[in-house]
Amino acid sequence: MTLLDWVLFLPLIGFLLLIFVPGKNGNLAKQMALGISLVVFFMSLLLIGDVTSHAAGFSFVQNAEWIHYPPIRYHVGLDGLSLWLVILTTLLTPISILVSWKHIDHRVSQFFAFLILLEFGLIGVFISLDLFLFYTFWEVGLVPMYFLIGIWGHDRRIYAAVKFFLYTMAGSVLMLAAIIYLYNQTGTFDYTAIVAQLQTGKLVLSAQAELLLFLAFFIAFAIKVPLFPLHTWLPDAHVEAPTAGSIMLASVMLKMGTYGLVRYCLPLFPNAAHRCAGWITGLAVVGIVYGALVALVQPNMKKLVAYSSVSHLGFVVLGVFSFTQQGLDGAVYQMLNHGISTGALFMLVGYLYERRHSLEISAYGGVATPAPNLAIVFLITTLASIGLPMLNNFVGEYLVLQGASQSNFPATVIAAIGVILSACYMLWLYQRTFYGKASESLSHHMPDLQMREWVAVLPLLLMMVWMGVYSQSFLPAIGAQNARILEQTKTRVNALQAAPVKEVADAR
Repeated sequence: MTLLDWVLFLPLIGFLLLIFVPGKNGNLAKQMALGISLVVFFMSLLLIGDVTSHAAGFSFVQNAEWIHYPPIRYHVGLDGLSLWLVILTTLLTPISILVSWKHIDHRVSQFFAFLILLEFGLIGVFISLDLFLFYTFWEVGLVPMYFLIGIWGHDRRIYAAVKFFLYTMAGSVLMLAAIIYLYNQTGTFDYTAIVAQLQTGKLVLSAQAELLLFLAFFIAFAIKVPLFPLHTWLPDAHVEAPTAGSIMLASVMLKMGTYGLVRYCLPLFPNAAHRCAGWITGLAVVGIVYGALVALVQPNMKKLVAYSSVSHLGFVVLGVFSFTQQGLDGAVYQMLNHGISTGALFMLVGYLYERRHSLEISAYGGVATPAPNLAIVFLITTLASIGLPMLNNFVGEYLVLQGASQSNFPATVIAAIGVILSACYMLWLYQRTFYGKASESLSHHMPDLQMREWVAVLPLLLMMVWMGVYSQSFLPAIGAQNARILEQTKTRVNALQAAPVKEVADAR
């Protein structure tokens, strides 16, 4: 077994242990979950050196037979695209456990077991190199989130959980049909083998078949992103989910969709991706502006942050379908940035809810007076979310806009409005929540940050600054893999002529 196998399977072992912890031993379950998640996180950090030194391909590859017929293999590997998403998952899992430490009071062992199982499914999605294995982990990640929302959520939790499940399953069925079609054409589920057949000409898809296959994958990923107009499940899921569920959903689970676009849609169906880029870019721009405008009028804090995710992840899709190195680098970097800043926002909204038991913005005001440290942390996170220079979101949004401007300048100008709107709704949220005169009842129910809460939020604050100041810690590995994808699929846009490389070569 490689180190990557241990990082993958330790959460599964932890789940199997936690599920049998008696309900009365809640503290034991918490300690076990935290211990296992911390071990997995520190082990995942050991993956960095090997992957960054071999940026041109996959590291920690394991390729073994799982099912003889049909030939489904346990084929996993790690590259610059998936490395940081795996580490994001392993970082946020112990943070989510800490956030839930005091406020989960029923079925405690099952709650933390499902959090650990969710980590297992998410890591599996990011490292799978077999299409059937990828689909299996995709579905595994769906189950624990369904239970986290449905059992430990708020008043309308059943409605939100069922809506989340049905939306995701609808897209998953289409993707499964496309995977089966590819298997019938190639005789394998192996992702690298299928890409090799496409490059060598052994597998040739008709334009119609490639378009239908692309759409099947794209719809599954677009629902997960979520891309406008397939986003309506997200606000309900976030509002009803417990704080830990919202953190993992926004920070990591939504990245399954954007990761799938880069990993599968571009390399497997490059021509169809290019044919559809115009209307997909249009949907991304609409999502950016629409999400920001709807966030601007939300009376509920969680819904505001949820619609901000629709807007911010529109930038990711815009960067992916710019087919430029800068745009694709910015899109992947923005996946990580969004995971850090929005995860912190949901955490801090959770802190407010635990004190006031309300998500309505009107229930607050003047919080900075009784809780100055909470106000400072919330302000830093707000500034990161709106893309202030020297903080993380600025780098990703700048690269996306730079790349997109090379392929579709008018769309980029409209998308840039979303940056301005994000400052409007986030700063207005901050003003209404933390400024003004605090009511007497609020002052009595608004203690400042406690040690456990500091421990949970500090790593995210440090990452906001680190990723904003020293982005070269992350971008070389990301850029090398993105360059490989663009080169393999011949979809790179020339910076000067704003045309695909293949078309430029043909013109010459």
